[in-house]
Amino acid sequence: MTGPAGGGPRRLVVLRHAKSAWPDGVPDHERPLAPRGRRDAPAAGRALAEADCLPDLVLCSTAVRARGTWELAAAQWPGPTPPVRFDARLYAADVPELLDVVHETPAEVGTLLLVGHNPGLEELVLDLAGDGLDDALDEVRLKFPTSAVAVLAWHGPDWRALTSGTALLTSMTVPRGGKPHGGESRDSP
Repeated sequence: MTGPAGGGPRRLVVLRHAKSAWPDGVPDHERPLAPRGRRDAPAAGRALAEADCLPDLVLCSTAVRARGTWELAAAQWPGPTPPVRFDARLYAADVPELLDVVHETPAEVGTLLLVGHNPGLEELVLDLAGDGLDDALDEVRLKFPTSAVAVLAWHGPDWRALTSGTALLTSMTVPRGGKPHGGESRDSP
């Protein structure tokens, strides 16, 4: 693990699951990725690799669409994938619940990837960010769409020290995969 030896910055990378489908009769937790989501999730993985934001640990919701996003994103990375913990508490979690899970992260983890859902993730980013670079905070306030990636940097002795307003939002991106060739139908809203 590449923990912040010597007190270097820590990073929380927040990834909202990719676009999901709405099949009839399928419970919300079991909804799969839509075709667009299956294109966008690998793009998110490539974007994380290109930005040198590969995690030491991944915390992922147990929902099918979040797990699928994680698997497709991680498949884009060189070398072995980092350890992942699938945690049911991340499904439909609010800010206090999300922070409870994040605060359990071992101190040696320098970069943590959190894969989950809105509105909780958007609210978490806005709560933790005391400031942002460029217009990243405005972008999150406007919309945190599917496949959005927010990177928060902060200094602290361990993950329990991450609290409201203590992080800097260094970037917010929305990676998108290419359009399919041929007659694929449009995704559901």
